[in-house]
Amino acid sequence: MIKDLTKGQPLKLITLFALPILLGNMFQQLFHVSDIFIVGRMLGVKSLAAVGSSAPLIFMFLMISFGFTAGLTIITAQRFGAHDFKGVKSSVFHSTLAAIILSSLISLFLVTFLKPMLHLMNIPLEIMDQAYTFAFILGVSLVPVVLYNLLSGFIRALGDSKTPLYFLIFCSLINIVLNFVFIYYLKLGVAGSALGSCCSMLLTVFACIWIIKKKFPLLQITKADCHYNHKFMMEHLRVATPMAVQFSILALSMMIIQSVCNSFGTEVIAGFTAAMRIEQISTQPVFAIGVAFATYAAQNYGAALIKRIRQGVIQSLITCLILSIIITLSVRFYGTQMVGAFIEDSKRQEQITSIGQQYLLISSYFYFFLACIFITRNALQGMGRAGIPLASGIFELVIRACAAVFLAGAIGYKGIFFAGPIAWVGGALVTAGGYWWIINHLKPHEMRKIFTRKKLLK
Repeated sequence: MIKDLTKGQPLKLITLFALPILLGNMFQQLFHVSDIFIVGRMLGVKSLAAVGSSAPLIFMFLMISFGFTAGLTIITAQRFGAHDFKGVKSSVFHSTLAAIILSSLISLFLVTFLKPMLHLMNIPLEIMDQAYTFAFILGVSLVPVVLYNLLSGFIRALGDSKTPLYFLIFCSLINIVLNFVFIYYLKLGVAGSALGSCCSMLLTVFACIWIIKKKFPLLQITKADCHYNHKFMMEHLRVATPMAVQFSILALSMMIIQSVCNSFGTEVIAGFTAAMRIEQISTQPVFAIGVAFATYAAQNYGAALIKRIRQGVIQSLITCLILSIIITLSVRFYGTQMVGAFIEDSKRQEQITSIGQQYLLISSYFYFFLACIFITRNALQGMGRAGIPLASGIFELVIRACAAVFLAGAIGYKGIFFAGPIAWVGGALVTAGGYWWIINHLKPHEMRKIFTRKKLLK
């Protein structure tokens, strides 16, 4: 259902919009966790380590495309908020064109230079072949993943967060079934896990296209809408490119940490991989609010309603503080059992579980700083201010990389566990300070003039 987020109580709108995103993200995490769980239980620790060690590389390229498509659909949401429905259709055309070109280039680059990149990540030779197979198959299938993110982003731009939820549920369930079939029955190993992900995502893209044709006429484009406008494309790229770079910086920092982690052996890799999946699930509530806020901010920015953006940020931060405390307590009390669920090897289970639990005990204290980044970063991006989030991402990269390398050398693998939390504190200071400065210098009447003067679609 299309929803105008420029009217109504901010926190209620954001929460209701975030709930389907949260459920969808949980299913998306189920999508990823099912890979790790099935691989770890059916194929063993080495296969789990192979998937975990190569995952940050694929994650980096996925984050580039995710940031890029998120930036493209922000323009769509702004046009919808300004009730420029012709602009919405043109945004769909320009965004789709840009996304297909980018994803094709990334996929080609990834499969061409995959092996050298894996060697740079210090992946142990005993798991290199499996890591290469897993990453290669996912690299080839990058285009449908990007198209899925783009189509879902278009629908969320119109204020509908429920329909993308249905897509994710469908995709996650298909992925679990296919993974089980490919690994257990067809004996394809880690290749079966990657193939299951590819096939389920491709089926979901077809489902997205079908639903858009049935229920979202505003997103359906005709030949008349397929008129390329260089200025309008540049408006998209000015937001999407910095967001892609910012997301790539985040992923690059994770790849650096994984590279350092890989030097400590299979047990540390397996424990860290399991703990990271648990953390990704645990932080989904605050992440969902952040994603919802991007659309909320974009629509209200398009309508020049600055006061509503300010109210939404304050109310969302208070909500995230409460959620962070609850999440931290849950992780601390049940983290050991969750990490242990990923490991079948009884001989090494205790050691691997201990490693994963140590990470969760350290990082869980800093979840509110991560939530602060999600809220203020998405607020800035929704307003088309991608420069400050980009600067924050660079700052996080430097802090995370330096902390991981230095602390790992000083205190061993436990040093890696402090790198993320330290980076969250630094990133939160940058995005929160940048948001405060921007929001206090926006003037509603000037924004209305800006949107009135933009005649890029003529």
